[in-house]
This record gives sequence, structure tokens and C-alpha cells, in this order.
Amino acid sequence: MTVRQLAAYLNLNERTVLKLVSEGELPGVKIGNQWRFRKAMLDAWLDDQMLGVTPRSVDVSRGAPAAARRMLNLASCFQPSHIIPDLEANTKTGVIEELANLAGRLNLVRDKTWFVGALIERENIMPSAIGNGLAFLHTLNRHPEHIVKPFMVLGRSRGGVDFDALDSKPTHLFFVLGLKYHELHLPWLAKLPQMCSRPETLRTLMAAVTADSIFAALSDAERDLGISATSETPRKIP
Repeated sequence: MTVRQLAAYLNLNERTVLKLVSEGELPGVKIGNQWRFRKAMLDAWLDDQMLGVTPRSVDVSRGAPAAARRMLNLASCFQPSHIIPDLEANTKTGVIEELANLAGRLNLVRDKTWFVGALIERENIMPSAIGNGLAFLHTLNRHPEHIVKPFMVLGRSRGGVDFDALDSKPTHLFFVLGLKYHELHLPWLAKLPQMCSRPETLRTLMAAVTADSIFAALSDAERDLGISATSETPRKIP
């Protein structure tokens, strides 16, 4: 779908659509100078809106210190040990199983089999690969009984895996979020694509030799967005 087609579908003007997609609130991919959208992904996004899985905005400001405290910085849910620098899997299911196995070994989930099934369920509804070699996987709902603590694990495939990406290209970086509470991780679902949106960041992540260097590159990207363990820049986060 084009911007014009999407605007008609959502009954919005084209300027509003461009603003939403550029801020990461709508799922789309930029091919050259043009935005393109997949209807199935948009329908799933609309379902999320109606179910309350993805709120329209989370206001984190000086006027809402409690919300700010609930925000996670990278190091609170992610460490070099959470990274597989070279995935062995070369299929979608294989990648999910390999990363779920890592979460299980780290005692981040109580039931690895459940986690695999929950991630696949979400993939069947809305593919997590947004294009540009990136995928952000998470479960459809939040499951505090299954998630030991909020976490992120990351796998990298240098050769790439067919993950039904919006741009039809191979996916190389797979971020998996263990969602325990809405407030803790929904901001990260918006922040992670922003952190990885710069071509130089992607080049650094792909060229990094070790898990430590991958972690350092992501920490640098986080710092560039002004996120830190001690403060948050006042803004609305989709």
C-alpha cells in the first residue's frame, strides 16, 4: 500500500500518516523515497490498538515521575551474555527456538516451550521483521507468570534469514523481548527501531566481532537517543 492508499484506508490525511510512520507509530518501510505498507501488518496493528496491547502513546515527562521510573534502560534487561553473535539457525522457527533456548539457559523464562509457542503465535498474526535487516520479536500478551524478569536477547545472522520482512530482504538482527508488564517494554518497542535506524549503527552491529562489542554499539546508540539509567528526556513515546 502507498501513503495515499493507507490514508484512505484509515480515513486520515496523508500528512498525518507520514507523521505517524516517521515517528514509528505505524508499521511501514521506506523504499527509496517512498513509504510502503503491508495491509496484514496494519490490520494486526489496528487489532493491537483495540486490544490495548499497544497504547496510542505513553507520556513520559517531568509531570509523570512514576512512569519515568518504570522505563527500562538497556543494561537493566540486557547484557553481553544475552547475545548470540552468530546464529546457527537459518529458518524462522529455528531462530526463534535458538533465542528461546538462550532465554531458558539464562533463567529468564520459566517455560521455554511456552515461550517458543508464544513467539510463533505473534509471528503468525503480525511478522516482526520490519525491514532493513531488523526483527523485533515479542509475545502477543504480557505474561508475568512465565517471565522471570523483563529481558531482551539478541541474535545475529551474518548470512540473513527469510523472516517475511516488509521489504522482502533477509533479516540479520533479531531482538527478542520478554514482556512482563506493559509499561516496562512498550517504550522499548518504539525506541529499539530508532536506535537501529542509522546506517552507521547497523554497519557497526554487523561488523562487531564479539558479544561485548555488539553490546557496546547498542549502548552507544541508546546514549545517542538521550536515554540513560538516571534520566529520561521528556517526550511522548509511541
